[in-house]
Amino acid sequence: MATTSLADLIGALPDGDGWGPTTTTETTLNGVPYAPFSKGDKLGRMADWAVDGKDGRDGRGGRQQYNRNYRDQQIYGAGSAALFTAPVAEADENTFSVVSREPAKTRYGRGAVFTRGRGQRGANQARGGRATLQRGGRGGQQGYGGYDSRGGRYNAPRGGRRFGWKDYDKPARNRDASINIKAEWQLLEEIDFNRLGKLNLDADEGEDLDSYGFLYYYDRTHDKPPVKSAEKRLTAIDRATYNVTTSSDPVIQELAERDEATIFATDSILSMLMCSTRSVYPWDIVIVRQGNKIFLDKRDNATLDMVTVNENAADAPMEASDGAKDGINQPNALAEEATYINHNFANQVVLENETKVNMPNENPFYNEAEETEPPASKVYKYRKFDLSTSEEEPMYLVVRTEIDAVQKNVNNGEDQFLTLKALNEFDSKAQGSGGALDWRSKLVSQRGAVVATEMKNNSVKLARWTVQSILAKADLMKLGFVSRANPKSNDKHVILGVIGWKPRDFANQMNLSLANGWGIVRTICDMCLKREEGKFVLIKDPNKSILRLYEVPAGSFDDDGEDELIPETEGGDN
Repeated sequence: MATTSLADLIGALPDGDGWGPTTTTETTLNGVPYAPFSKGDKLGRMADWAVDGKDGRDGRGGRQQYNRNYRDQQIYGAGSAALFTAPVAEADENTFSVVSREPAKTRYGRGAVFTRGRGQRGANQARGGRATLQRGGRGGQQGYGGYDSRGGRYNAPRGGRRFGWKDYDKPARNRDASINIKAEWQLLEEIDFNRLGKLNLDADEGEDLDSYGFLYYYDRTHDKPPVKSAEKRLTAIDRATYNVTTSSDPVIQELAERDEATIFATDSILSMLMCSTRSVYPWDIVIVRQGNKIFLDKRDNATLDMVTVNENAADAPMEASDGAKDGINQPNALAEEATYINHNFANQVVLENETKVNMPNENPFYNEAEETEPPASKVYKYRKFDLSTSEEEPMYLVVRTEIDAVQKNVNNGEDQFLTLKALNEFDSKAQGSGGALDWRSKLVSQRGAVVATEMKNNSVKLARWTVQSILAKADLMKLGFVSRANPKSNDKHVILGVIGWKPRDFANQMNLSLANGWGIVRTICDMCLKREEGKFVLIKDPNKSILRLYEVPAGSFDDDGEDELIPETEGGDN
């Protein structure tokens, strides 16, 4: 090993006084600017592309949590970086920007907490608990008590489904129209629900013109809550029932020939029009003008005939195209199940014996020679309402209403007319249940909560039933609560209870305005009366809160849509 002499070591030392390396003003190392290392500096991260977010401007709220945990640490080199700033041209500094390769974060991330209550920071909370979405305070807490587009609360009440962190990412539901729009149809009017909700027309109580059919007495044993071990099964009872459209009703044809009214309709069609502002699913009504008369009709096998389930729920049942897994819990399957339940429930809860109440006329649709089944307990009452706005131009409406049963008043012994309807529960834990309570355990102890949840999830269905009961001048509306015997099977059901209400009291609870419904009917009919004789169709947009009125050729629905159609594919909210 070669040795180095002391003279060589001394010769290698730099010139000048003092010890150590020479002091220099260079701020680059091989041409690259650098900041010196200090023992006080702590290396927290290699690079921080979101450094501006630490003051709370990135909308996530999570950076403030970081500042609390690392407030004593410095960014590497921050202590003396200002001393070693490399000279940069001012123009270059203004145009310089850093592009982050990190995927953009949406506003509602994992760190967001959705809650509603007192003392929240950063939420401008108004009276009544409604709050606007604001930048959160510590930890990114946000007050969110708003409503979605269908009127359902994201922040559901106790027992309901909470607004989860992934709910923001759900795709919009694009439903298909109830009828396809043909190329030759002419769009006349487009009316949004906000305008319809402002209409108002006071009508009279109505008068009876004639009554047809007969009624059985209601079985009061169903009013008592059933014992769990002896639940009443819903059984299929074959009885002849009819849902004839307006223009095919022989009684209405006779009344039209006698010029009894200007507008003719059935209670099912009229209730859909009067409650249209609550509807979410698509539907359509055919309007025929003959002379100075208007007939509100429906197509064969129209959606109006089906009973929807949880149509107004914030998270309504999903179609297969939206990712639904259970076929029996999809909207179409639930509607068929609910229609089947309603038909059999009304037949099961009456006492079919010799004691019945007969109307002056027999059932106009029942033909004993052709039918193999006995007629169901049903009375068709034809009633007349005054929709006139002035004495100079009178306008009357005739509607065919239905009564399902009769019962004795416990106080005076007089007969009370009833309408019988059934709500159905499919699975309180399944998607689309709308946060409904378990009926088996809560119907007796928390009846009010169960009914309130149904009013929210089935607003349009209950509103239609209430309007039909009021139009028929029924004394009571009986609502049955029917549930599946097994949530995974839709062919066996049990009756859990029956609750009765006076229709007008129930309408007040639902905030249902008949004056608004009459205003909608009069407005739509006036639009058709201003046109020439012909056929029109009123369509609810499948994805928007809009009604559209089309003028169609005379024979449009005779072939039931055999011609080539143009589907309506307008997107919108869910």
